[in-house]
Amino acid sequence: MKFVDENYARSRTTVGAILGLLVFVLGSAPAAAKWANPDLLMTAEALNANAGEADWVVVDCRSLKDYAKGHIPGAISFGDRCKKALRDATSRVFRDAGKYEKLLGAVGIGNDDHVVFYGGDLGTLLDATVGFWIMEYLGHDKVHVLNGGVDAWRKAGYRLDNKLVKREPTTFKANVMAGRYGETDEVLKIASGELKNQLVDSRTKKEFIGKDIRAIRGGHVPNVTVNVSHIDTLMKEKNPKSGKMEPVAYLDSDAAEKAFGSMDKSKRTLAYCQTGTRSTLTYLQLRALGFQDVANWDESWRVYGSQISYPAADEQWYNFAGLNKKLKALEKKMAQLEKKSEAGK
Repeated sequence: MKFVDENYARSRTTVGAILGLLVFVLGSAPAAAKWANPDLLMTAEALNANAGEADWVVVDCRSLKDYAKGHIPGAISFGDRCKKALRDATSRVFRDAGKYEKLLGAVGIGNDDHVVFYGGDLGTLLDATVGFWIMEYLGHDKVHVLNGGVDAWRKAGYRLDNKLVKREPTTFKANVMAGRYGETDEVLKIASGELKNQLVDSRTKKEFIGKDIRAIRGGHVPNVTVNVSHIDTLMKEKNPKSGKMEPVAYLDSDAAEKAFGSMDKSKRTLAYCQTGTRSTLTYLQLRALGFQDVANWDESWRVYGSQISYPAADEQWYNFAGLNKKLKALEKKMAQLEKKSEAGK
């Protein structure tokens, strides 16, 4: 018995040492970041538990074609992608709130309803975040985004439906929150240093430094606080085909904290990109992280970069002469191909 007791004691000591080491390692590792406002992002399980309630409206932000192929049961469609249905022809919000009141009321969204937007991939994730920002701009305090969209829903084991869903029309009254809309005048004051508000550029590095020009000029607004491409703030998974880690349509608190954690959550913060679309993702992330005063600058670089009197950093001008040269070469090549085609008949 003494031999057994001694071995037992030694094994207890070894196990205790291992457990102690694990506690030390785990305790010393950096804690995973958490969303300060997790209710803004829904899991598939949480949505499934609430989607059947009369005061929950689920909006499929994809195209009507994709909606018809299969959508979350009970979900409605605006008849087009959300970033098109909810904005004007210039990809900007309607400043006339009455248009939103009419549109939202017609599809059955009222002021007391929880509204959940979802997309299907990286592209339509932005449709969902456009919907989220616009609803918050309209003063709706019960708006969410399904994190992971259709992919998360199906991975949770839930089915899709192809039945067209129409809700009874209702009344929606906007309570516009002007502070959630970033004005160009405010950005000009940031650029001049008159205002010390924080400014996030959600475009790629090439756009930021003027190598990728999508307006009359390339470059960025002076006094930008952080430049991080929206795509670099998302969760990454290994692509089985390429074997590489690639971004997926899931918001990740660790990635968002890494991108924006150095900023002051108590200061007013504006996000922008090229058309104010990618920056709606940044807006949602900042809100979820607990930033207290957040806005999306809707006009973004497309407007700012085309106003030559506005100050710009890393300013680069669009090479129209080079473009014209390429177009002439292309026209010449097309003419040659047409000539060959005619000769072959």
